[in-house]
Amino acid sequence: MADKVAKTGVQKEKGYLYYLGKDGNVWASRMARGSDKGGDKKMVGEAGVKRESGYLYFIDKDGDVSRAKMARGRK
Repeated sequence: MADKVAKTGVQKEKGYLYYLGKDGNVWASRMARGSDKGGDKKMVGEAGVKRESGYLYFIDKDGDVSRAKMARGRK
């Protein structure tokens, strides 16, 4: 189960990878396709999120920042 951490409402575009940067804001980078190298990162939303260890942070389908508890040590 995932918890919403911050509401940013980022509109996702096809061909871009969205992630939470080290500064706590939402960033987007163009994905590499064939001979196109990708890159060109840009900040697309301000979230100001402080990360806690043991959680995976991601941008959900609504364009908000969410987190899920990481599964560690399962057998």
